[in-house]
Amino acid sequence: MDNRFSMKGRNTVVTGATRGIGLAIARGFLESGATVTLCGRKQEGLDTALTDLSDHASSVLGVAAHVGKVDDVERLIAAAEQRFGPVTTLVNNAGTNPYHGPIAESEDWAWDKTMDVNLRGPYLLSRRVGVKMMAAGGGSIVNISSVAGLEASSGQGIYSVTKAGLIMLTKVMAREMGAAGVRVNCICPGVIRTQLSRALWDDEKTAKAWISRKALGRVGEVDELVGAAIYFASEASSFTTGAVLQVDGGMVI
Repeated sequence: MDNRFSMKGRNTVVTGATRGIGLAIARGFLESGATVTLCGRKQEGLDTALTDLSDHASSVLGVAAHVGKVDDVERLIAAAEQRFGPVTTLVNNAGTNPYHGPIAESEDWAWDKTMDVNLRGPYLLSRRVGVKMMAAGGGSIVNISSVAGLEASSGQGIYSVTKAGLIMLTKVMAREMGAAGVRVNCICPGVIRTQLSRALWDDEKTAKAWISRKALGRVGEVDELVGAAIYFASEASSFTTGAVLQVDGGMVI
């Protein structure tokens, strides 16, 4: 059974991979035998991540790209293919949440920016990579959504809408691409100790409120998402597509 979780021979692209959940997944994939192209918006972040992954230098590439921009997405895919061959696994992890507050009080720029990264990016990448995967006879796409996409999250309305959209994108693409052997699945983290969610766990009062909703009674760590990502990316989940897996410490039950 161990071999079913192997990532050997899998060429993977991971977005938002310079820190947090994305970097943890990239490291886990490399340790399981994959080649990995890291995508991040800033070159300095990529340089730091590549240094952190220096033990796997021959199996990892860093590409600076904005997932919401078509030219950047196409350059990212081309670089991954040129270095390691056809992409067999895509992890859409890049995310942003620049606005906290009621939607009624938000501004258009916040909607546009959040949509660009959280939903347009996965759409652009998945469509392009998915077509290639179907032609090749198979592949795996893993979307990192959020429990905020499963229930209305007060003060994070725009973010919730984008994450709900990503869940539906997962289901639609799973339905459309399954016959060609492409599996599309989704992970919904709860409050994880990342920079993006810092406002939810760094303040003691706020953290207690969130922790009180979790059956396990604590904030999650980035490494605790890696097993789920490997499951969806590997042959261990060969009969699984369109699935939405909560990794939230028992927050939404």
